Amino acid sequence: MTDIIDQLAGIAPGSRLDVLRRRRPDAREHAQRTYEALFVPSFELPGQAGGTSLGRGVSDVGLEEVTQAERHAVAAFVAGLHRQEAAAALYAAPLDPDLAKRIHVQAEAARTAGPYGRYREAELAHESVEGPRYRAEGIDGRLAAALEHAHLLVFRPREASPEALAELRDAGWSITGIVTLSQLVAFLTYQIRVVTALGALA
Repeated sequence: MTDIIDQLAGIAPGSRLDVLRRRRPDAREHAQRTYEALFVPSFELPGQAGGTSLGRGVSDVGLEEVTQAERHAVAAFVAGLHRQEAAAALYAAPLDPDLAKRIHVQAEAARTAGPYGRYREAELAHESVEGPRYRAEGIDGRLAAALEHAHLLVFRPREASPEALAELRDAGWSITGIVTLSQLVAFLTYQIRVVTALGALA
């Protein structure tokens, strides 16, 4: 499979940036395997045979708990929040065109600057910064809750709390699903930062 970061950054085999990335083979491989674990339904862990299902693999990534459509929708939304249009288009490609369009509209409307939010700790309260609280429109319950939580993790991580997780549970998300959702958002944030840095080097 084509290395997804190379694809998004436009890195050609044998180029200067390809040589640079090859100096960190473990980081390159781990990023690619994380992408495959989260987004490739047929992905198998090293040493597994016979099509072992993804949900029993890397860090309990929960294929049964988070559908491929939900994964791609959230990923396209997060990429859109970061204004990374190439990544947003890549993740939106497998989606129903109507849903892909709605996700694009949501991401454009939800873009802002961060991080911001309120600290719960009294000693940090003076550093709190107010900002918009995103609410999904035109998206149904379970996916809407996922997009709202993704927006919180991107822009208001200091407000991640049991109450925020309870909103996901109320929308039908299991604990395993919430963990997978959080892993996905964290990976996308990392991936996009690497692509942006490589673009600057190019």
